[in-house]
Amino acid sequence: MFKSPRPTRRRSKKMNSQKAAKALIKAGLKLPTWLLVCVMLLASATYFIERQIREQYAYAGLPIPQNALHVHTWHRVLRNPGFMVGYSDARMNPLWVTYQLNEGTAGSIGPRPSTFSTDWRTIIRVAHQDYTGSGYDRGHLAPNYAMARVHGREAQLKSFLMTNISPQTPALNREVWQRIEAAAMDHFIPIKQNVWVITGPIFSGFLLGPDVERLNSSWVEIPDAFYKIFIAPATTERPLKVLAFIVPQDVKGNESLDQFLVTVREIEEKTGLNFLHRLPEDLQDQVETTVQPAPWQLDKVKNRPGRYSE
Repeated sequence: MFKSPRPTRRRSKKMNSQKAAKALIKAGLKLPTWLLVCVMLLASATYFIERQIREQYAYAGLPIPQNALHVHTWHRVLRNPGFMVGYSDARMNPLWVTYQLNEGTAGSIGPRPSTFSTDWRTIIRVAHQDYTGSGYDRGHLAPNYAMARVHGREAQLKSFLMTNISPQTPALNREVWQRIEAAAMDHFIPIKQNVWVITGPIFSGFLLGPDVERLNSSWVEIPDAFYKIFIAPATTERPLKVLAFIVPQDVKGNESLDQFLVTVREIEEKTGLNFLHRLPEDLQDQVETTVQPAPWQLDKVKNRPGRYSE
């Protein structure tokens, strides 16, 4: 009479593993209802707290897409000490960065890091060397000096994450952009004491379109221009004031800053983003459709040379 062979040791181990897996699944399905409720409540509380923290990094709401169906405005919010980033994994650029400025602390700041750091939170990693030999500078959006002076050493180091960087021509990064950043700390702050900033790149191409320009060594998209919005919140002595710039990549560097003045609404049209959306609608329309440099005394610094000017 034929007898079936005994199961091998390997087969026995496999059957035991399957039984163990089924037992674990069965046990998981029988988790107490109170435990599932606690997990859900904890997750909701964590999300709520994160939202509240994020709002502390923005004035009148974080920038949001005007149309959720426009994929070129999709982004993820990355929180850092001192500044918040709306990062596009598709463009491999931040779409916006927002931070607060004040007088900060006196004294020297920490040394500038020698290299930029890859941000592990991105889907596709951007490295320091991706810009090497490209002809473009690694342009800060949250500035090194302002982060160090106002928000401390940790914020300064985080400003060297590649998620805070966009390709900028040398004439833009070392001249006009630096002059605007210097005006913010050296001129606007003494006048306004407290200023919020929203800044980012402007793209004309549509992601995978034929007119999109990228760095040779990577898929990092090259912007056509950059915007910067300064917001001085209302106080008992003065109303809310806004000053906005758009600076193209092809600047010479010595231009008068007032030639780059625009309305916030123009920036919204070019970026597809909605700024200051938590303001009352009539106030939002008022500050977003006017250009008023006088309250910022821009005439005093509009032709001031940059730190790296010859």
